[in-house]
Amino acid sequence: MAAQPLTQSERDRAMSYLHATRKQFLDIVTTVSVEQLRHKPGPNRWSIAEIAEHLTLVEDSVFQAAQAALQKPASEPNPTLDEKIQQGVASRARRVNAPEGFVPTGRWTKAADLASEFKARRDRSIEFVQTTPAEMRRHALPHPALGPLDAYQWFLFAAAHADRHIQQMREVMADPQFPK
Repeated sequence: MAAQPLTQSERDRAMSYLHATRKQFLDIVTTVSVEQLRHKPGPNRWSIAEIAEHLTLVEDSVFQAAQAALQKPASEPNPTLDEKIQQGVASRARRVNAPEGFVPTGRWTKAADLASEFKARRDRSIEFVQTTPAEMRRHALPHPALGPLDAYQWFLFAAAHADRHIQQMREVMADPQFPK
């Protein structure tokens, strides 16, 4: 297997998706009131603050998973998963319970803190994808539901996962009881 960094097209795809979902996240979290941030559309439903906390925790975990993947022995890449990750993970068609450790506990209660924490973690991911010479396509680590994802696909997963939950934030905002 010949050593190959990401193609420019792959790098651009991930960068675009990571930037877009960062912007959408920040556009919501930084513009809602405290009351709106904490509004829950029903029992067993998350508020925007809880969704934002969950995304922040997952962002950290995904970065660590990508780094762990790069430590694994080289394997054959499976780029056919890229589209499945972007489409499937972002889809809200199926409800998925957050794994233990990723359920929000209220550790960040202010919008500014949520925005800052997420942004710092996402910016680290963006910086890595933008600058790494690592063979991200040659090293994989299993995802509990999706199977082996290469290091690049872990970053696609981060963006798609954020996309999914940004849609969820918009659902909270569309709730008829959402504070004005």
